[in-house]
Amino acid sequence: MRVAVVDYGSGNLTSAARALSRAADDAGMDAEVTVTNDPAIVAAADRVVLPGQGAFADCAAGLAAVPGMRDAIDASVAAGRPFLGICVGMQLMAERGLEHKITAGFGWIAGDVAEMPAANLRLPQMGWNALDFVPGSHPLLEGLTPGDDVYFVHSYALTGARARDVLATTDYGGPVPAMVATGNRAGTQFHVEKSQTVGLRILGNFLRWNP
Repeated sequence: MRVAVVDYGSGNLTSAARALSRAADDAGMDAEVTVTNDPAIVAAADRVVLPGQGAFADCAAGLAAVPGMRDAIDASVAAGRPFLGICVGMQLMAERGLEHKITAGFGWIAGDVAEMPAANLRLPQMGWNALDFVPGSHPLLEGLTPGDDVYFVHSYALTGARARDVLATTDYGGPVPAMVATGNRAGTQFHVEKSQTVGLRILGNFLRWNP
């Protein structure tokens, strides 16, 4: 299995690649994980992972600055290959980002990415927080238990999402989308690569996922 981690100047690329390799080993899978800015490698990969950190607009601009990369991601998704966005990589799946200015996203998930209305709570949300979900509702959640903790660092979050696209939420002054999926495209608002045992389980589920 060929797994491409997209390098567009944003995200914990080494950490994400290392976590994917560890998840593959734990699952007894033979996976070749490559960090790359080559659209041809992304288009040919069996799975594509898009990390991201920082501002939505900056990440969108960074991705657009890699010639052919967005087309390669679109071609991979159109071919039915699984896609995983991490943190801002998940946010880019939305229709728009409202951080600093209005920036178009991929439009795969309905809604905007806006500042979290976390009254009396510090932003960014930084640290461990629990997931809330319906057990057995999606293959990416296999082996997880509601209340499992994962690691977040963000001040902006998805708003206006369709309920059917939200796999899991967390609570930070109210429910916050933590995992989304539609078709063969999924994303985690939290840093799955920093979420230890739970994160590795989700990555293993992603590597086994056949949407």
